[in-house]
Amino acid sequence: MNTRLFIPCDAGAVAVGADDVAAAFQAAALARGVTLDIVRNGSRGLYWLEPMVELDTAEGRVAYGPVAAEDVPALLDAMLAGELHSLLVGPTEDIPWLKRQTRLTFARCGVVDPRSLDDYRVHGGYRGLERALALGAEAIIEEVVQSGLRGRGGAGFPTGVKWRTVAAAAASQKYIICNADEGDSGTFADRMILEGDPFVMIEGMTISGIAVGATRGYLYIRSEYPHAVAAMETAIQTARASGYLGRRIAGSAYDFDMEVRVGAGAYVCGEETALLESLEGRRGVVRAKPPLPAHKGLFGQPTVINNAISLATVPWILAEGAAAYRDFGMGRSRGTMPIQIAGNVKHGGLFEVAFGVTLGELVDEIGGGTASGRPVRAVQVGGPLGAYFPRALFDTPFDYEAFAGKDGLIGHGGIVVFDDTVDMARQARFAMEFCALESCGKCTPCRIGSTRGVETVDRIIRGDEREKNLVVLEDLCHTMKFGSLCALGGFTPYPVMSALHHFAEDFGVTPPVREAAR
Repeated sequence: MNTRLFIPCDAGAVAVGADDVAAAFQAAALARGVTLDIVRNGSRGLYWLEPMVELDTAEGRVAYGPVAAEDVPALLDAMLAGELHSLLVGPTEDIPWLKRQTRLTFARCGVVDPRSLDDYRVHGGYRGLERALALGAEAIIEEVVQSGLRGRGGAGFPTGVKWRTVAAAAASQKYIICNADEGDSGTFADRMILEGDPFVMIEGMTISGIAVGATRGYLYIRSEYPHAVAAMETAIQTARASGYLGRRIAGSAYDFDMEVRVGAGAYVCGEETALLESLEGRRGVVRAKPPLPAHKGLFGQPTVINNAISLATVPWILAEGAAAYRDFGMGRSRGTMPIQIAGNVKHGGLFEVAFGVTLGELVDEIGGGTASGRPVRAVQVGGPLGAYFPRALFDTPFDYEAFAGKDGLIGHGGIVVFDDTVDMARQARFAMEFCALESCGKCTPCRIGSTRGVETVDRIIRGDEREKNLVVLEDLCHTMKFGSLCALGGFTPYPVMSALHHFAEDFGVTPPVREAAR
C-alpha cells in the first residue's frame, strides 16, 4: 500500500525548505524500498509550522511540523511503523488555529493538488460556474450585489455595482482584469490562492466575464511571484484543454479566455489605472479619473478590475447563494476576510474569518502575541499605507467602517505586529520614504510631498525646530491626503499621523499632538 504525503509547494514553505524536505522523503523511501505518493499541495497558512507535512490516513490527514530535511529518515520510520514522533502536531482538521477559522474563499487551499482539475471538481470546483450558466448574466450580477461582496484589494468598493456598470456599457469588446499585484508589506493571500487553488481564479474570472459580457481576461501578477505565475499558467492550459476556457466554455454559448501578464515590480501598479498603463505596454503611471475603467479601461474598452481575492470568492457565492455569504460579517462588511498576520508575531499566517473579530483577538489570541515575547506596542493594518494602532484601539472590530472611524484602513487585510522596541518616528519616516521611492511621479503632492516629508521627519528626529517642523509635517500630510491622484500619496499620511498621534513621545513631543491632518 502506498503512503501518501502532502508537502506544500507554496513559495512561503519552499523558502524554509519544503523542496528539500520533499527530496529527502523520496531519498529515504528509495533507501527503504517503499513507495511514496507525494502531493505538492498549497499551504494551509500556518507559517510557523512550515514546512508542514501531512500524512494521509484512514482517519484523515495528520500533520507534522516544522519538518527539516534532516528530520525525514526518523520521521518516515515513525510514519511507517505507526509510532509517535516529536514533530507530530495531530489531526490537521483538529488544529485549533484552523478550527477557529471560517474558510470559504480558502476552503480548498492546502487541501487539493493545485495541478489537478479533477481534484478541484471533487472538492466543489466549478459548481459556481454551473449555477452561473443556469442563472444568466443579469441574475449573476444581482447575486453578487446581494451577497454584499466588496473589493478585497483595499478600496472596499461593492463588486456587484462595478460589474453592473460594465455590463450596462455598450461596447463590442469588454475585459476582465484580475489585479494580483500584491505588494503590501505583510500580505500574501493573493499568492497563496494563486499557488494553492489556481482553478478558483479561473472560475471566478470566467463567471465575471459571463456576467458583464467580456470574452477576454488578463491576470496581472507581480514578477516577484514566479511560483504563482507558473501555477496559473499550468492551470490555464489545463482548463483550456478541458473546455473550461476558450470557445463555448463548459458546453455553453459563452466564450471566455484569459492569459497571465507579469508586472515589472512597481508598487504603484497595484493602483488600477497604473495597472492598465502597464498592461498596455507603457510605464505604470496613474491616470486621472474620470473616465473610470468601468467605462473606458483596457485599450479604451469597459473593463472590470477586481482583486484576486474578490474574484476567488465569487465561485463560493454563486455555488452557495448570496444569502449564505451575507450571513457572515457585520454591518456593511459582509462575508469573510483572509487576514494575514505577520511581523513580530508568534503565530504568523493566513486566518480567514468573518468580519467582526477584534484586532486584539487577532493579535493576542490568534497570533499569540510577539515572537520576541516582549509586549505588543503597535500594529499596522492595511500595508505600508495603513495606520498604526496602539493597544488602546485593540477593541476595534475588523470592519471597513469601524477602522475608518478610527482613522485606519483594512486594506488587503495585512496585519504587521511590532513589540515595544519599535521606534515609531522611524516608522513614520519609512512611510514617507516608501512613498517617495514608489511614486509614479505624475502628481506633485505625492512626488514632492513625500520627499519633503522624509526631510521634515529627519529634522523632527534631530530636534531641529521641532514645533515648527511638526506644523510642516501636518500640512504636508493634509496636502498629500486631499491632493494626490491616487491612494499611494493619499494614504501615506495614515501611518505618519497615526504614529505621531498615538506615539508622540517617539517624536520628542508631549501628547496630545495636533490632529488637523488625521
